[in-house]
Amino acid sequence: MLIPDSHADILDKQAFASVATIGPNGEPQNNPVWFGWDGSRIRFSQTTTRQKYRNTRTDRRVSLSILDPDDPYRYLEIRGVVVDVEDDGDLAFINSMASKYLGLDQYPWHQPADERIVIVVQPTHTTTMG
Repeated sequence: MLIPDSHADILDKQAFASVATIGPNGEPQNNPVWFGWDGSRIRFSQTTTRQKYRNTRTDRRVSLSILDPDDPYRYLEIRGVVVDVEDDGDLAFINSMASKYLGLDQYPWHQPADERIVIVVQPTHTTTMG
């Protein structure tokens, strides 16, 4: 498995992943997101109007840095590629993230005009500390 057993527990915690993408002019773009882990791939939600989504359409490489919320000196970095973009029109994924991170059944900030998608990342390299 690409994710080391020593740090796999971080993926099940209420940790935030800082996701870095490459913008259209080669500049890095980074911001924290909620994420899900299915045992082999990372998933995170975006809307189709977000820069991060546009970035991954032109350069599929991403890097995620995830600090252990119980020990910020322990982290997992995952480099990977976007292998799929799934429709989340029924809000099932973002609602599951609201449950994980907020303890709510529904994502409270959904706007009717939002076109929500799920970006799926296949890890290709990991680095750990702590």
